[in-house]
Amino acid sequence: MQPTSLDDQQKSPNNLYTDTNFYIICAVSLMAVLGVSSVTPVFPKLSVELNVDPQNLGLLVTVFTFPTVVLGPIIGVLADRFGRKKIIIPALFLFGIAGTACAFSHNFNLLLLLRFLQGIGAAPLLSLSITLIGDLYAGGKRTTAIGYNTSITSTGTAVYPIIGGLLATFGWYYPFLLPILAIPIGLVALFLLKNSEPQGQRNLREYLQNAVQALKNRKLAGLFIGSAANFVLLYGAYITYLPQLINDTFKAPAAIIGFILSSVSIAIVITSSQLGRLTKKFHTTTLIRASFVLYALALLTVPLIPPLTPSVWLLLIPTTIFGIGIGIGAPSIQTRLTEIAPREYLATILSVNGTFFGLGQTLGPLVMLVAFSLGGINSVFYAGVGFAILTLVIFRYCTCL
Repeated sequence: MQPTSLDDQQKSPNNLYTDTNFYIICAVSLMAVLGVSSVTPVFPKLSVELNVDPQNLGLLVTVFTFPTVVLGPIIGVLADRFGRKKIIIPALFLFGIAGTACAFSHNFNLLLLLRFLQGIGAAPLLSLSITLIGDLYAGGKRTTAIGYNTSITSTGTAVYPIIGGLLATFGWYYPFLLPILAIPIGLVALFLLKNSEPQGQRNLREYLQNAVQALKNRKLAGLFIGSAANFVLLYGAYITYLPQLINDTFKAPAAIIGFILSSVSIAIVITSSQLGRLTKKFHTTTLIRASFVLYALALLTVPLIPPLTPSVWLLLIPTTIFGIGIGIGAPSIQTRLTEIAPREYLATILSVNGTFFGLGQTLGPLVMLVAFSLGGINSVFYAGVGFAILTLVIFRYCTCL
């Protein structure tokens, strides 16, 4: 049995603003992006308080994101066979309990273990949020819901570092208390989330064989590669090396660097909230292709600005262009996946997509490190241009067949 029928989709409220399901989905998505952005501002203070070598602080991110890369396909299979709620609600509780426990740990090794457990809880949250949207909504309403959800999560990504930084002024452990919010969200989802769940257990071997066959779709491969590329460019070029360029070239203070980086999130929020309108004029595939053109344009512009002007504020031009690219590209990929994925394998396919953007997050800084070591800071952005164009060519090949 499919997770939801068209009748179920049609029964959902016409207005997303009055739909309890949609609010719950957005709350779950906000928890999914909480785990990294809210705690990174406290890393310098944590290093001093727990006597941790600063070079080891990155492990707090690595052990948290690693479960998403490894568990993605497994989570999808379980959610398709046994139901979304049976996975997402325990995951919220684990995320909340393990994450909150981090605040009471004064041993770095124990903190790493708790972050790993919290990462296991976080692993299903984002992909299953999109799966629920695919279950509950159809057509333009689904596209609009995905766009709004992306806008909301981008707002969280932009705001969480501010909240974490403010809490860190009272003590390094206060930002780690934020995951406790996942527990009441889990309770609300348990009692109020209405989603038709798979009934009965299909033969596992037959299910896996059919799921693997579905994943061989070349269009899906193109979308997975696009997802990974989004995060290679975002985490590799912008988040990791743009601050370095601003510091080295313009000698700007941390507050200005943070503001310029946040402009990417602001552009994502505004653009993705308009996705429903954009898809009435352009096909999702066209929007995805356009996003990689925008990435290339933005990355090409970054190293050209310092020789032309001493004003750091002109960097807002490429960061805004890049944010627009993410705002139309990332949710369009999610929308396209829900359009072409077989209903009975939707959670599996979206979870595999989650694995790919997890790979992008992990590999992005490493890929750009190679470019930096070969040619300096400007080479990072030129390499990003080449990577964006290469991804566009591969994506066109996959979607044109």
